[in-house]
Amino acid sequence: MNSKITILLIEDESSISKLITKLLTSQNYKVLSTSTAKDGLSIITSHCPDVVLLDLGLPDMDGLDIIRQVRSWSSLPIIVISARTQEKEKVLALDLGADDYISKPFGNAELLARVRTVIRHSNKLNTNTPLYKRPYYAKGLKIDFEKHLLTINGEPIHLTQIEFKIISLLAQNSGSVITYSTIISNIWGPYVDDNNRILRVNMANIRRKIEANPAEPQYILTEVGIGYRMIEDEAE
Repeated sequence: MNSKITILLIEDESSISKLITKLLTSQNYKVLSTSTAKDGLSIITSHCPDVVLLDLGLPDMDGLDIIRQVRSWSSLPIIVISARTQEKEKVLALDLGADDYISKPFGNAELLARVRTVIRHSNKLNTNTPLYKRPYYAKGLKIDFEKHLLTINGEPIHLTQIEFKIISLLAQNSGSVITYSTIISNIWGPYVDDNNRILRVNMANIRRKIEANPAEPQYILTEVGIGYRMIEDEAE
């Protein structure tokens, strides 16, 4: 199945580009690569790859501008791979529409896992039965979106309307980090005060209800300073 999946790598460091290309081709992905933003945008429009791996520090254009341009017309999965480690850079890339962000250096297993996640999520959204209509399931936790019901090992867990909306948003994007501002905007609207306190309070309540140990969550993971990531959906 992977042989049909094309990944575009936009990376100007040749050594990193070679390593990533070798890794991906070993997993039977088709890899297109370029070192410039101009060529990357051209390949995106001409070849319609399934996933883009994007370095932000390109010689001819900032990678953030590529995200802006692509998101104006396409929902193509974009994973940022960058040496920029500041939280504000990660948040900006994700808020502009990147699906995930991996900091250099990274492990091979982590990169492959992130690629599989965006591919699975993209495929689910392209089916006639979108993820938000099909129940989410992972480690005994099940969310039935249509029935507004969350159960753990078959036992119903009572959530408030806001709590259910938050966990549903995370589950519908399972495996990907969702920024604080994205969650707040989706749940409370674009004009609410961009203050994470209301989100933190609700998240603490959610974790108290669903996690065996809220201090060491297994379902909803915190990306410090950035947002939250719900573990990958296990349902077929």
